[in-house]
Formats: sequence, structure tokens, C-alpha cells
Amino acid sequence: MKYAIALFVTASAFGQSIPIARVAEDARVVDRVAEVSKRDLPRDLLKRMLDQDIDLMRGKRNDGTYQYASWERLEAGRVEDSFSIQPSADDKFTKSEVRGDFVYRVVLDMPSRRMLVTRNRPIWIDRVEIDYMPLNSPTTKTQVAKIGAWLQPGQLKPVDIDDVARQATVRVFARTEQKTGYGNLNVTLIKAKIFDNPDSPYADAVASAKAIERGLEHDDVNSIRAMAQRMASDLQPQVPVAHNVEVSAPRVDVTPASPEVFAELQAIEDLMTGTDAEKRQGLDRLHQLLRRLRSH
Repeated sequence: MKYAIALFVTASAFGQSIPIARVAEDARVVDRVAEVSKRDLPRDLLKRMLDQDIDLMRGKRNDGTYQYASWERLEAGRVEDSFSIQPSADDKFTKSEVRGDFVYRVVLDMPSRRMLVTRNRPIWIDRVEIDYMPLNSPTTKTQVAKIGAWLQPGQLKPVDIDDVARQATVRVFARTEQKTGYGNLNVTLIKAKIFDNPDSPYADAVASAKAIERGLEHDDVNSIRAMAQRMASDLQPQVPVAHNVEVSAPRVDVTPASPEVFAELQAIEDLMTGTDAEKRQGLDRLHQLLRRLRSH
């Protein structure tokens, strides 16, 4: 395959121990398990294995970042906690603290009710303090967002973090009026979404692994097997002939009826039902396939 030598050279150049041969063998295991299964696919086990393989192909570092993937300000999950904000006669504040990894936004949310029938109380939000470590920096930063306003039941207040934070500790300083009693406040951290770099030498194999996971969710054995076979093929290293500086990939039959074309179309179809990044990758692979068919 066209990326086979690049995979081997890139892993060596960066000095990382990425067991690509093991990842390829995992793909063959997925194919074989899907072939013999009869409504008893071990989905959780296979997904854990694929998650680990995706981390390996993304080049996961010790700090949780990746060599071949990055985060964007799109929601991928949430870290939430609820707090009781106490009244104060001398402007003392209740401090509420939440921690999260790979987050980019804080949302202060006032539920309409404290319990089933008791209406919530307005809360004075003084400020939000955020201690965080940016993705590409070992230095901790502090961001202070001065709010200075009452938050009414049913309202929410978003605060964007200046950078996507690899680690963040968020502290909210708030109070209620003494005559009204306590109020409830929800503090939510919005997690950033990870995207695979399009120039990664492992991009096709990662896309296939994610397509396998979607196939597992829908018991689509044909798709699982097609993507597992493609993943194993993408990760198969090509060994150059001794004393020969030229390395040629085997010619692939691109006739419309060939199994390779069918597998490629299946991969494109799976990508086109995925995320925006996967749809772009699927469109690019479709263009490549059309060019190959025209030149055949």
C-alpha cells in the first residue's frame, strides 16, 4: 500500500515505539472474530482493543496529547457538578471548584428549581478563576473572568477559556442574598473534540478503525470485516529488495468488479456517515478512486 513505507520510516524517525505490526495483527483478529461470530460479537472487548490501537496510531504521548491528532473547539463531552451557594451578609463568597482535561469552555447554569417544587434563588456570580495548562505549553496560566452580575433561575452564562486546556481547575465565587436562602448552581466544563491530522501516515488506518467501531455498534459484520481487512493491509510494511533503491507497491486491480474497489467504496460510505473530518476524508478518497478508474 502507498503508505506502508512511510509508516515504517516515520515511526523510526521520531524514535517512537509504535508496534504497528501488533496493530495490524489486531485488525486481522477483528476480521476473524467477526467471521466466526453468530450474534455473539464481543463488542466491548473489541472496542477496547481498537481504542488502544487508535491511541497508538495517533502517537499518544505521556502527557495525553498526540503526535498525529489535535483538539478543536467542538463539544465532545462534559464534566458537570452541582453546588449549593450559601447566602452571605458580609459579601463572603462560596467557592465552587471543578476540574477537567482537554476543555475549552465553562458554562454556569442556573436550574429553575432547587427541588421538585421549590423555585431556585438568584445567585450573584462575582468571578470565575481558571488555572489551566495549555495544550502545547508546560507553563500553567491563570484566567480571571469578572462576571459581577445576578444569574436568574433558568439562565446560563458561558465563559470561554483562552486556550484549549490540557488540564484545568475552575473556581466560581458566588453568593445569594441572606433573606432568600441558598441557591443551586451547575458548573459544566465542555470537552474539546479530537481530530486526526489529515497528513498523518496512519490516517487511513485510524479511519478504518473508527469505521469498525461504528460497525460494532450496528452489528454490521460485512462492514467490520471489510474495514478490518483494509486496516491490516494499510499497515502491512513493504520490505525493499536488497541493493535496490527502488521500491514499488503491487499494482491493484481497479476494475469496477474487483474486490478492492468494492472494499474502497465500502470504506468511503462509512466515512461519509461519520464526522465532518471523516466526510472530508471520504470525499478525498472518492476522488482518488475515480482518478484510478479513469487511468485504468
